[in-house]
Amino acid sequence: MPELPEVETTKRGISPHIENRRVKEIIVRQKKLRWEVPNNLNRDLVGKIIFTVKRRGKYLLLASDNGTLIIHLGMSGRLRIVNKDLIAEKHDHVDVVLENGKALRFTDPRRFGCVLWEASDIDSHPLLKNLGTEPLHDEFESDYLFKASRGRSIAIKTFIMDSKIVVGVGNIYANESLFLAGINPKRPAGKISKAKYDKLVPSIKKILREAIAVGGTTLRDFTNSSGEPGYFKQSLNVYGRGGENCIRCGNGLKEIRLGQRSTVYCTQCQN
Repeated sequence: MPELPEVETTKRGISPHIENRRVKEIIVRQKKLRWEVPNNLNRDLVGKIIFTVKRRGKYLLLASDNGTLIIHLGMSGRLRIVNKDLIAEKHDHVDVVLENGKALRFTDPRRFGCVLWEASDIDSHPLLKNLGTEPLHDEFESDYLFKASRGRSIAIKTFIMDSKIVVGVGNIYANESLFLAGINPKRPAGKISKAKYDKLVPSIKKILREAIAVGGTTLRDFTNSSGEPGYFKQSLNVYGRGGENCIRCGNGLKEIRLGQRSTVYCTQCQN
């Protein structure tokens, strides 16, 4: 599933090709995604200029002067820039055709993604209004996370993956951040000290920035027919390594299910 670093990589890849470009046509081949693609896209967006492409959590926001196109990649979605005449394949569901002959093509085999429209204040949209802070913004700091955790009995891994607390800390990045900070993923969020949160917040930022940087350096050409973002390819310390030796102490890494997600940690290094 594309997580925050992959979505950020996608944003950086498509932005130069669609910002300040005028929309010529919207082609919808499959309306039934996670939610139905609105019928009014050609009426509202054709002839308008896409001024900015932003990311909020795992949502991409393409803003024009009369509204915002909201795109979520779901479980298997991707975006690429193609020539508008390139023959669409089975899972190519939506094209935003530009006046320069290019198109932003949304592909989603599992159809858990979405393409929606918001004509009013984008921050008030039901999918966005309750999202927590961005983990790479200055306001995401240890005081905020420590205060939000007080009285919470849920596991710290589940806590930092709650999008109402902080957006975009997916399963891989939660595993890696907790290892870096030396925190057992099962510990109740409300029982963790301020000193531990002082380590956890920089760890989350570091892991996400490294993942974005790796995505940037492996980014494929978004102007060809097979372009896709470079995913997180750095050497993982714990995720996917259950039963292997810890890189710090050599102890065997333990793998459990926590919140229905695979969770790997070191019982010696993470306490």
